[in-house]
Amino acid sequence: MTGSTTLVRPVLGYGTNGLADHPLGAALDVVQHNGYGAVALTLGHPHLDPFADGWRDDARLLRDDLEARGLRVVLETGGRYVLDPFRKHRPNLLDDDGEAELRVAFLVRAIEIAEVLGADCVSLWSGVLPEGADAAGAWHRLVDRMSRLVVTARAHGVRLGFEPEPGMLVETVADALRLRGELGDPPEFGITVDLGHCVVVEPGGVEGALRAAGDLLVNVQVDDMLPHAHEHLELGTGALDLDLAFRTLAELEYGGIAAVELPRHSHAAPRLVRESIARLTEVMERIG
Repeated sequence: MTGSTTLVRPVLGYGTNGLADHPLGAALDVVQHNGYGAVALTLGHPHLDPFADGWRDDARLLRDDLEARGLRVVLETGGRYVLDPFRKHRPNLLDDDGEAELRVAFLVRAIEIAEVLGADCVSLWSGVLPEGADAAGAWHRLVDRMSRLVVTARAHGVRLGFEPEPGMLVETVADALRLRGELGDPPEFGITVDLGHCVVVEPGGVEGALRAAGDLLVNVQVDDMLPHAHEHLELGTGALDLDLAFRTLAELEYGGIAAVELPRHSHAAPRLVRESIARLTEVMERIG
């Protein structure tokens, strides 16, 4: 009698921020039609308004739709102008108290929506250092606000996936792990890794970043980049070693969502949704 080994592999998904010219239902149609098993849903225009009067009913309807389609979901909170029509990604968790409360309220609502949807996690980030602010003071504010969000996540049974971002106060996986440590290593605090970011800022590259995240990895974003610029590129057009990335994920037995994130490519979404899963499937077959 021979034993069998169950292969753990990522669930491939596509981000709705790369389908911004499609209504949400049509975006899900495109994702489902091309064989993905998950979607990374960016809250805000044009897909799901987190502050609409009927947000809970909207979330319940979406939950039922996702279940019927067989799609897992992770919530992304990186809508560019979701809180301020004039300032990209502001206010953030590093801003002064009055402004930062808008971001905290938005993230609390994201956690509430994630609970309704049964999402894998809520992905979030620190934000850039506000002009004139000192890094030490901003870090203190970040720890304080994240401690409140961890408590909220715990109350709702939701995981957080903290994402290091080039140019932000928390820029690398090491920075995110430091933040988690200062929060007391709460189990609700996981890590999101964007594979393209690793090309730009991670000292150990994509393999080092993924291994540093280890079993805290709850969300993976898939895109290519070049070392000199934080610009999401089509797979195969940058410097990312995609085979190495997915081989490392396999060795880590990562079974969470790995969603393509191309927020500047909505104009070519049908082609890229199709070509991206073909390339990722080829990679996973090649590495066995």
